[in-house]
Order: sequence, then structure tokens, then C-alpha cells
Amino acid sequence: MPDTALTDAERRRLLLIARAAITEAAAKGHASTPTGSVERLREPGAVFVSLHAHGDLRGCIGSTAARLPLDEAVAQAACDAALHDPRFPPLMPHEVAGVEIEISVLSPFLDVAADAVESGIVIGRDGVMITRDFARGLLLPQVASSRNWSVTQFLDETCRKAGLPAGAWREGARIQVFSAEIFGE
Repeated sequence: MPDTALTDAERRRLLLIARAAITEAAAKGHASTPTGSVERLREPGAVFVSLHAHGDLRGCIGSTAARLPLDEAVAQAACDAALHDPRFPPLMPHEVAGVEIEISVLSPFLDVAADAVESGIVIGRDGVMITRDFARGLLLPQVASSRNWSVTQFLDETCRKAGLPAGAWREGARIQVFSAEIFGE
């Protein structure tokens, strides 16, 4: 993630990249690597791309590690959200126009002790990732605030997403928080 907030022009560029990626993915089954990005968008970034149709989630995939340049990570996440989110069928070309794109550029992750979650997690600011053994679940910051969850509900739902029982965060799971720069169409 760039050191400072993205400019409006950089946000627009990333949204254009995501739109091109889902359009190409729906038509061809893959997306091309973006070209012509400004230098800051070539810095590695961790990102999630969420697709919404008629107000409902239609796909959401991303990466928690900043392995790819941000512009490439956006294109890859958009393509994967359109085609490979196991909760939804692949996006069809006729659906593309009705899809709204939201991008969440993630900060680095910080560990939070289970006994400090009440003071260490702020609803609306923080996203959560919970890991135990081979199970891992992640919820973006906007999920808890849109559903009016408490910190405990947020942690329980993140456990459920990981395939763990609610409350597993109290029993030896790794709890990590992150913030995100969130923007969309």
C-alpha cells in the first residue's frame, strides 16, 4: 500500500483497471495485466475487490500480502472475484454493466491479543483476520459497520467464515487487524 492515501486520480485509475478486468474476464475467461499506470500504483499492495449487483454481494476476492504491484493486484482480484469466488457462478458478459466495484486497499496486519480485543478493535476502522491451524477467515472493515455488529459479533462471524465455531478467537486463534482505504464506483 502506498505510504499516503491514494489521490482521486489514482483511485479512478484503479477502478478503471478493475472494470476492464471484469469486462475481459466475463468475455474471455481471463484478464490482461494493466499497462500505463503511474509509479505509485506499481508499488506492491494488498487489496480486495468486491463486486455488487443490485445491492447484493456478487464476488469478493483479494490478497492479504503485498506481492504484486497494486495495479496488477487490483486486476487479478477483480478477475478472480468475477470468475472464481466459489460462492457465486462466474460473471457473464450481460451482467457486467450492472455490477458495481468496490476496492479495499489493505494496510499491514497487526496482531491483537484475545484479552485486548475490546480495546484493540474499532468497528468501522478495522478489518479482522482470524487464523487457527489451517483455518483462516477475513472480514473487511465495512462488513461489521454495515451490519451494526459489536466487536464480539465481528470476531464470531470471522470465525464462522473460517469454518471455526463462534468464540474460537478466545481459544488459541491468531487475531489480526488491519485498516483499509475503501472506495468504489
